[in-house]
Amino acid sequence: MCLGGHLPYRAALDPRVSAAACFYPTDIHSATLGEGGSDDSLKRMSDLKAETMFVWGRQDPHVPFAGREMIRARLQDVAAHYEWHEVNAQLAFLRDGGPRFDPALFL
Repeated sequence: MCLGGHLPYRAALDPRVSAAACFYPTDIHSATLGEGGSDDSLKRMSDLKAETMFVWGRQDPHVPFAGREMIRARLQDVAAHYEWHEVNAQLAFLRDGGPRFDPALFL
C-alpha cells in the first residue's frame, strides 16, 4: 500500500509476474522515486503484461485526479489488462488503524 502499492506495480513489469494488486500506488505519475530522477515507472508501462488491479482513494493528496488520469491514459495507450477502482476516501483507507480507516469500504 502507498509506496508498497508502487512496488507490486514495479514487480508486474517483470514478465514472470502474472498479476499484481496495487493499493494507492504513489509516484507512478510523478516519477519521483529513485535516485537522480531514475524513476521510469510510467514510461515502462508498455512492459506491463501482468493483469493489474489499481485501487485509489479520490481524496488521496499524493495521487491527485490529474495524476490518476495520466496513469489511466497511459494504461489505455499501451492496451494494458487492468482493473481500476476509485472510492471516496483518502490514502490508506484500508489500513485498520488511524483516522483514515473506513471499515465500510473494507467490505
